[in-house]
Amino acid sequence: MKSNMNRLIKVFIFLVTISLVIGTATATCNVVVITDPTGTDPNGAAAGSMSWAANMFQSTFILSKEKHFGVLSGGEGQSTPRLQAIVGTLTKLENGASPSEAASTASSYSGIRVMVGTATQGAAVGGDFNVYLVTVSNNGTITVTPYANGGLAVLPAGTKGAIIHLRNSEGNPQAGTADTVRRETAVNIGKMIRDGYNATYIVGKAMEEVAIDSGEKHGGGGINLVSGVTTGDMFTPENLNETGYSMDAAFYKVCPTDGWRVSYPEADNYQTCPNDGTTLKTVYAYDALIDAITVSNNSLSVSTYGTDAAGISETTEEIVTASVKKHGYSADEISKDINSAIDNGLLVGVNYVEPKDINVKASSKAVGVYYKQLADHRTSPTWNLPVSSSFLNIVGNIQTAIGLILVLLVLFRSTLIKSFLKKR
Repeated sequence: MKSNMNRLIKVFIFLVTISLVIGTATATCNVVVITDPTGTDPNGAAAGSMSWAANMFQSTFILSKEKHFGVLSGGEGQSTPRLQAIVGTLTKLENGASPSEAASTASSYSGIRVMVGTATQGAAVGGDFNVYLVTVSNNGTITVTPYANGGLAVLPAGTKGAIIHLRNSEGNPQAGTADTVRRETAVNIGKMIRDGYNATYIVGKAMEEVAIDSGEKHGGGGINLVSGVTTGDMFTPENLNETGYSMDAAFYKVCPTDGWRVSYPEADNYQTCPNDGTTLKTVYAYDALIDAITVSNNSLSVSTYGTDAAGISETTEEIVTASVKKHGYSADEISKDINSAIDNGLLVGVNYVEPKDINVKASSKAVGVYYKQLADHRTSPTWNLPVSSSFLNIVGNIQTAIGLILVLLVLFRSTLIKSFLKKR
């Protein structure tokens, strides 16, 4: 419990620091979809956020891979109260609160909205919002209920359904569309749930509809609440006070034959696959989101812990996927391949791992890798040499002394020579 509180305190300090140097990252579209309330389907619960506004960083969609909940935030209030509401919500969820109990935290802060989604306990939104609550019964009956002017709206545990919030941001050229788009998207979400589509697909299609029809389209991103997969920084802005990637824009081109791909804007230079000449397929951001958070029967879910360094998560996923394909779900082999990548400079800033640092769950096709960051800003671990570090320090000191003597000889050689001649 103490470690959880320390982590939450660190999160709060980080978010407050961010709020002091950038404009508030406020999501205007939040959506949670649950198609399998039992948590059995690896793609049965998902969520996403986006907005017309700038600074849509990952703080607007926080995912707990261990406890399978997500927290989406937004609202028209001040940034510091919103961050306090987020931390309060996370604290309650870490202590076992229900989504409704956790989301109700936002009601204590003016203009703040918090939406909570879970894999098995339902979903809720609290605070200041305009949402539609969607429920789909076992016989296929769709119920779409509007909730406005805030308070609390709850999708009960054990229920297939969704919650979608949507408002128009100030400056959005499509302002005035939110009410209609919110209702129409809610209805379409209900139809897709009824027709058997999984939650990850529905979240992506809902974000497509919202992006095109309302203009609230900048990333943001999506999260898979069951499998613990997220789009990460795929669509978030590279620089402060920018809007990020448009969810309705072309994201990359891919070869249907061999999977070769190239991202935009470089993709503008390619029409065919350089490997076999096949015409490339254009994939838009909303479909890339679906691909990123959807776990297939043949796919592997790789999670990294202990470091947030850029590139570590993506590179680890590639290494682990290749290792599992070659050796199976072996913690020994995975750790060897990761350590080899560290030696080759593919993974930077983390220490070597041991088999005990690899959490393998073959039944659910999931692997967790627990890293330890290197101290003193080192980029690679110390070498395992057959001599002690104290011996190397002595050698280093000797070399330093010799070097200083040589420098003195160079600087004062004329004086030394004259002194030597006089003594003769």
